[in-house]
Amino acid sequence: MPEQTLAEVWGLVPAVLGVVAVGLVLGLVVAAVDRVVVFGASGAAVEPIRSSARLLVEQRRTTLAPDRLLWRVGCTAVPTLALLSLAVVPVGGRTLWSTSADLVWFNAMEALLWAAVWLVGWGPNGVHALTGGYRFLAQGLAYELPLMFALITAGLAASSLRVTDILATQEDLWFVVTMPVAFVVFVASAAAFAFWGPFAAPAGPDIAGGVTSELSGVDRLLVEAGRAVFLGASAAMAAVLFLGGDSGPWLPGPLWHLLKTLAVVAALVWLGRRMPVLRPDRTVEVGWMVLVPLTLLQALVVAVLVLNGFYA
Repeated sequence: MPEQTLAEVWGLVPAVLGVVAVGLVLGLVVAAVDRVVVFGASGAAVEPIRSSARLLVEQRRTTLAPDRLLWRVGCTAVPTLALLSLAVVPVGGRTLWSTSADLVWFNAMEALLWAAVWLVGWGPNGVHALTGGYRFLAQGLAYELPLMFALITAGLAASSLRVTDILATQEDLWFVVTMPVAFVVFVASAAAFAFWGPFAAPAGPDIAGGVTSELSGVDRLLVEAGRAVFLGASAAMAAVLFLGGDSGPWLPGPLWHLLKTLAVVAALVWLGRRMPVLRPDRTVEVGWMVLVPLTLLQALVVAVLVLNGFYA
């Protein structure tokens, strides 16, 4: 390997370690906030760590004739894709992983999440897990287009696919003011991809836990951690795309970004724990029949504003 290439590879190590560290912190924050919402403040900071330690030493269950390779690949891919989606979220005004099309990267990681969760449901060779996998595919397909249109709307206003450019465009006015529908749809779609709150049917009790029914030990830890990290990454991205990221008076920029991310996380967890789980056909119907037209209309409104120089 040429010395220059080797130096470039080593130069990526701090960025990779930074992504992993931020992802783990966000995952623990989501788990702690969930603990507070469900059980109160007692043990909120310690319980996620204790539960993770238990799962690390728990013996893996097995099923009859599982596809172990695809099962393990799916369980590992869930947290990996969550961390990769976090890589394009700017921290302190810079992305941990710079690309020329950050929004495409973020959306691609969520699209690949389909395959990862599907493998988690397919691998065990169990009827409940497979049913949960099918539910997730149907739900993910219904919410992929609304999510994509929400991302495109933010990019359209900034005339760029880079999140740093989108952040710079919000110096005077946060995008949530002119595109509230895109903000709500983005957050709801993120919850759907993490099968959280009203979108938790893929892991529903009516199918004995569904896609997570056969998970145990390290496998369960990886999938649950991936869900938490993905929710945290989506909250951080929502703060960037629609809430001005690190913009705000008096406080340092990174602190503003953190506070906005925590606010979105708290809203996601609180609402998720208080809303009933919807039937899969209902969530799919809402995605196709309601959210797609709404996000298209929102994009049209933003396009008109762009043509009139509103975001200039």
